[in-house]
Amino acid sequence: MLTGRLDARLAAIQSRMSNAGPDVSALLQAWGRGEAEARDQLLPLVYKDLQRRAAAYLKRERRGHTLQATALVHEAYLRLAGQNRMAWRNRAQFFGVAAEMMRRILVDRARARKMAKRSGRWLRVTSEDAMAFQEPRPVDILDLDQALSELASFDLRKSRIAEQRYFGGLSLEETARLLGLSVATVERDWQTARAWLHSRLTRRARHDA
Repeated sequence: MLTGRLDARLAAIQSRMSNAGPDVSALLQAWGRGEAEARDQLLPLVYKDLQRRAAAYLKRERRGHTLQATALVHEAYLRLAGQNRMAWRNRAQFFGVAAEMMRRILVDRARARKMAKRSGRWLRVTSEDAMAFQEPRPVDILDLDQALSELASFDLRKSRIAEQRYFGGLSLEETARLLGLSVATVERDWQTARAWLHSRLTRRARHDA
C-alpha cells in the first residue's frame, strides 16, 4: 500500500513537471536550505536513475529472493526524503549519499536473512564492473561489505571510491567530483581497489567452497 501511494505521488509530480526541466543542483541546494518544495520537486527527477542503479546490481540476485529493485529504491527514497539538514551541493554528492544508504539497506537485510536462515547467501550483487570478470558473477553482499570495511581500515579513499562505483554506479568523473579528486587519481585508485577486492573475495569464495 505504501509503495502504491509513493508511486502515485511520484507520477503526479513528474506529470506536473514534465516541461519544467529544473536544475538538479539548484534544487539540491534549495533543499539544503530547508525548502521542502524543492525536495519534492527533486526526488521524482532522480527516482528513475536511482531505480536503474539499484536494478543494475540486483539483477543477479539468487532466485527466490524477496528484495526487488523497486523496494530498495523506495526505502532509500524515504530515507533521502528525511535528510532535511544535509548541506546538499550537487548531483554527485546526492548519489554518493544514496549509495551509502543502499549499502546499509542491503547489508541490514542480508544480516537479517542470515540470522533467520543461517546463511549469508540470500542477497547478492553483480561483480560485472567492479571485479572485471569475463561474465557477471554474483557476490555475497556481506562478503563485499566486509571486504570494503577491511579496505577502509588501511585505505579509506580507495574504499570510498569502490563503494561509489559499486553501490552508487557513479562514473569516474562523478566520483572525482564527489571526493574532490582528479579523474586520473580516481581511475588509478579504482584499478587498485578493484584488484584488491577481487583477490579478497576470490580467497573468501575458495575458503567457503
